[in-house]
Amino acid sequence: MTRFTKFQSSLSVFFPCYNEEASVERTTLAALQACERFVDDYEIIIVNDGSKDRTGEIADRLAAEHPRVRAVHNRPNRGYGGALARGFREASKDWIFYTDGDGQFDFGELEKVLPMAADYDIVTGYRMDRKDPMMRKLNAWAWGRLVRTAFRGLKVRDIDCAYKLYPKSFIDRIEMLSTGALIDTEMLARATYMKYSIGEIGVHHYPRTAGEQTGANFRVILRAFRELFSLRRDVLASRDRAVPQGVVSESQDRITATAA
Repeated sequence: MTRFTKFQSSLSVFFPCYNEEASVERTTLAALQACERFVDDYEIIIVNDGSKDRTGEIADRLAAEHPRVRAVHNRPNRGYGGALARGFREASKDWIFYTDGDGQFDFGELEKVLPMAADYDIVTGYRMDRKDPMMRKLNAWAWGRLVRTAFRGLKVRDIDCAYKLYPKSFIDRIEMLSTGALIDTEMLARATYMKYSIGEIGVHHYPRTAGEQTGANFRVILRAFRELFSLRRDVLASRDRAVPQGVVSESQDRITATAA
């Protein structure tokens, strides 16, 4: 087995939190521990998305205690897409990794994600054994089929998996329009039509132990359906945009699933 060598580029890590007072400290400390192992130049950004509990207070304390940690606050709540957009815009390093603030993913798996940046423009995880209720899994399956039908070239198997690595150069060249659950679809669709290569890798998914899920909320789902076709028109209208200079561009045939 090849020994991991530290990531040679700089890395921003962020995670959105909405009413995650029970998880935000544990998640932040796990991110710090992983980054110390895998990266020399890094920052961690907690995006408090208008929480009504003590999430913001705890985030500010963590930022005061740890020089590599910053806390930013959306007031009021901007939704999942708005929280991700805030994290991406706040990030200052060459690469940007994000996950969710609820502790359902293991930061230790950055050990296998970060090396893939040498071969792909973007790296996305897929949940090997998704620990969600059956109805949520069925909703995700149906949504994935619909998205891949709307965007024919988008072949990513787990579009909404919150374990992704993007180059900052890509983020700086796109306008993120989605403020809700459609944000992951928007970013991957734009990347696909801009001819970025996308590598996939299996990551473990763990049950939520605190807080409350909002992604399966009926209003969230309805809004995502409403926005999908508007997004499709916008992405297709801009698909002939030039590939950014200095970024490796490869055919969509390069999209590959790498087993864990």
